[in-house]
Amino acid sequence: MALITVNKDWLAGVREAIVDPGRRIIDPHHHFFVATHEFPHYELADLRADTAGHGIEQTVYLQCWEGHREDGPEHLRPVGETEWVHKIAAEARKTPGAVQIGAMIGTCDLRLGAGAREVLEAHRAASPLFRGIRQIAAWDADPGMFSMPDLSGPELYRDAAFRAGFGVLSEMGLVFDAYQYHPQLPLLAELAQAFPKTPIVLNHLGTPVSVGPYAGRSEVIYDQWLAGMTAVARCPNVVLKLGGMLMPWTGFGFEQRAKPPTSDELVTAQGRHYHDAIKLFGADRCMFESNFPVDKTGASYDVLWNAFKKLASRYSESEQDAMFYRTAARVYSVAPLA
Repeated sequence: MALITVNKDWLAGVREAIVDPGRRIIDPHHHFFVATHEFPHYELADLRADTAGHGIEQTVYLQCWEGHREDGPEHLRPVGETEWVHKIAAEARKTPGAVQIGAMIGTCDLRLGAGAREVLEAHRAASPLFRGIRQIAAWDADPGMFSMPDLSGPELYRDAAFRAGFGVLSEMGLVFDAYQYHPQLPLLAELAQAFPKTPIVLNHLGTPVSVGPYAGRSEVIYDQWLAGMTAVARCPNVVLKLGGMLMPWTGFGFEQRAKPPTSDELVTAQGRHYHDAIKLFGADRCMFESNFPVDKTGASYDVLWNAFKKLASRYSESEQDAMFYRTAARVYSVAPLA
């Protein structure tokens, strides 16, 4: 994976007034990075600074291999991330009125099968914020593409041991966040059909990839992506995160420009992805996400959420409230602030 960097001076080249500043929002997808060298350093103070403009009420933290235990049984080390985020959330609560962490998603190797129960129970015991796990399935045969190092092919979702562990997650009533590349969307649809009662959250608009072997074929890729998204949308237990489209591997290339994009430019370049996805899933199964700080490589938080609000403006007030707040609150059991 190429190093992801954020140029704050570059981002400052575009400043915009906040659109619809009074709208209530839960940001259902962000990370903290304090130990990795592959992603930009990002902690609670950074989240507070970014979210202040749009008045984000609460967030959902997504696993990113941070905070793992440094010793003890290998399979239980990811529980350290939940313990770590629990402490950060407690620190956030000391500042009423600032953004709060309302829920979190950890990780577990579901290929442990029945053994996944021990890990999931340990996560649950570590924090009442724990809602489920993400196990990334991103894999591509091209050596220039990033693939998860513990995978040997694209079919994690079909793996018998993985499905055994997924059954445990399902029995425990937990959420599964899914992240893979767009050619793998049919495999996600198969998984969702096999576990129709398990809530699955599809990250990053299904991650349409337009770099490496996919570069220069935007219309073909779009059609492939749309077909995969159509198959997944037929599964009523899957909800969709609307975002992640500023990651470099989506191929829009905003991070390579001399000046960052405006919200209007984001709407023009990416609008059809959002509108076609909302049409497929419906507003009650969609939630806007920042994916910060990864998407901060392409635009500031203020500009990104201005774009989201402009994209959403064609929908009814009830539909907008679903995509900015209610869907995330329902899926991740985020309680309103007192």
